Amino acid sequence: MNAYDFNATALDGQPVDLQRYRGKALLIVNTASACGFTPQYQGLEALQRRYADQGLVVLGFPCNQFGHQEPGDEAAIGAFCEKNYGVTFPMFAKVDVNGDDAHPLFRFLKGEAPGVLGTEAVKWNFTKFLVNREGAVVTRYAPTTKPEDLGSDIEKVLANGV
Repeated sequence: MNAYDFNATALDGQPVDLQRYRGKALLIVNTASACGFTPQYQGLEALQRRYADQGLVVLGFPCNQFGHQEPGDEAAIGAFCEKNYGVTFPMFAKVDVNGDDAHPLFRFLKGEAPGVLGTEAVKWNFTKFLVNREGAVVTRYAPTTKPEDLGSDIEKVLANGV
């Protein structure tokens, strides 16, 4: 099993088979519009623009599980991201990342890259998972890790595929 084996729903309600990203490196992030880390959208968009031609795709998954920091519907989320941060990377419908209703993709990601002390739960918005071109999870980053600090890891994955 790998990250390309899952499906998700785009912000516009359309189903997305993640197989469409096969061969690409992915940076998968649970996002929120009213979080202290929300300005990271700018850094995520910068990564998308900087590395897209080399094969990186940032995927944003809004989540309302942490402090109800993503209260809007999908249309509001899309408008917010575009207006405030010029987001061009794919954004998906709101998901749960923890609990019984956690999206299967996030269950997979957490199992492949546990957090601090081996815990699987996502602790907050803007947790990031770097996936290589084979769909394997390379590493997990804390919400406090700024997107601009991921460049060297992304470059290694893009160059080596691992």
